[in-house]
Amino acid sequence: MRDNKLKYILVLPAIIVVFATAVWPLIESLRLSFTVGRLTKPNFPQGYLGWENYTWAFMEEPAFWNSVEVTVLYTLITVILTTLIALGLAMLLAPGGRLRGGVQTLLILPFAMSPALIGVSFRFMFNPEFGLFDAFFGVVIPPLAEISWLSDPTLAFVVCVMADVWGWIPFLTLVLIGGLASIPQDTIEAAQVDGASSWRVFKDITLPQLVPVLAVVLILKAIFSLKTFDQIYMLTNGGPGTATQTLSHYIYFSGMKYGQIGYSASVAWVMVIPMILLTFLYARYVFQKR
Repeated sequence: MRDNKLKYILVLPAIIVVFATAVWPLIESLRLSFTVGRLTKPNFPQGYLGWENYTWAFMEEPAFWNSVEVTVLYTLITVILTTLIALGLAMLLAPGGRLRGGVQTLLILPFAMSPALIGVSFRFMFNPEFGLFDAFFGVVIPPLAEISWLSDPTLAFVVCVMADVWGWIPFLTLVLIGGLASIPQDTIEAAQVDGASSWRVFKDITLPQLVPVLAVVLILKAIFSLKTFDQIYMLTNGGPGTATQTLSHYIYFSGMKYGQIGYSASVAWVMVIPMILLTFLYARYVFQKR
């Protein structure tokens, strides 16, 4: 009996911390999403609105739908590109793979950098006056040196995607290397002895056994892509215009710049719904065999 009570006492501080830092802010933000909640007016929050914040976002606010479009497109492209490149690098870095030592060393740098620092670095590298890419293109492809990458809506989006893919490749590569290491080598060796080509071995043996790990990688990357903020904020601040404004940046913009805390809370809860679904899928894949 004493042991049963002790385990609950030991875990109680962690439960209190989680409730104070995660559960309670979620509950409070849900309450605020149904209020006026303007920071620029006294007596915060100012009154109950019901579903008007949600109705305004879905029916009256084009900036909301622009941020949804940017977020979905950004998520799809970054998830697909990062996973494909990481899978290719994992095949090179797997036991017996080529270029193992050199590429593995190069992976350390992006993995150690924060998203905000990556955003600042790419902003300087694409600076049209003294940026690294401007100097490189000036020598190799002179016409591209005259392009202001971060001033063009499409090119600014491309740069944001490049920065995200570059920063996430190391982590996904390491996860996929672990997945490749768990595949029985005797099956692969037997297929090679039977004369199967490298592509057939990958398609018929490696890839099917790597599907659970790939599913976890895809879901995890999608979660972080959906809520990306600091990298976009430091790189383009959502610009030019709203070309790179994701949902997280739009929530920050509405709440912090215009003081519309109630409205920004409602938009945040719109983003929470797919996040909960993805988190459920992630937990299902991670714990299904435990």
